[in-house]
Amino acid sequence: MSEENKEVVYGTEDLLMSLCNSVTRVLNVATQSKVNYSGMVQRITKTGLKPDIGCFVLFDGGFTGLVVLNFAADTAMEIYERYMLHMGMPKSELASSHTSDEVSNIMGELMNQIVGDFTGKVRRELQTNITQNQPKMLVLTKQVMLSVDTPLDRPEMRRVTFYTEKSNIFYLELAIDRTEFIRLHDFDSSEVEDPDALMDQERSNQGGSSMASDISAEDEANDELLKSLGM
Repeated sequence: MSEENKEVVYGTEDLLMSLCNSVTRVLNVATQSKVNYSGMVQRITKTGLKPDIGCFVLFDGGFTGLVVLNFAADTAMEIYERYMLHMGMPKSELASSHTSDEVSNIMGELMNQIVGDFTGKVRRELQTNITQNQPKMLVLTKQVMLSVDTPLDRPEMRRVTFYTEKSNIFYLELAIDRTEFIRLHDFDSSEVEDPDALMDQERSNQGGSSMASDISAEDEANDELLKSLGM
């Protein structure tokens, strides 16, 4: 086998597919339902938060980027309700509107698990490290355009459409610096962590008594973020 055939290149679309698999993997376990994504990907020129709930996470380290998830109200409520019912919460005690703080908190928790799953795979499969900030959740009535605060030399942006079991739609947008990982030699990556274990760990890190302070801190972080974006 020639050296050219031995070379393994891992590029933007590979990173995107890995991120999409993290989304479906975490949500399938969290909601006990089937979430799929489109076989087609869009090249886009800018990323943005769109109604009704927009979530985003910045990451840095081996490469820099931004992950955005945009949910319509029906989609957010489907995911929220399935997650809470799976956790054993009675339907009568669930929030009735996507504008509820409880819905935003759950969507933020799920996004944190998604990006955590993705960063774990990056460490194992690409042998580099990226760190993430706390996911930000905004309930929106109009579109908000975002740019990554760390300048990207050669930005690449993609959008992927996801479908829930009830055929509701949400969108993932990824903006990263153009990058390629080339395998220099063979190595063994460790086994993928169990999504159930990830969820248990996340819940154990969030005590009920700290919920109010977490919401307050999140509100302050959102205010600071909006100010930094000139809003």
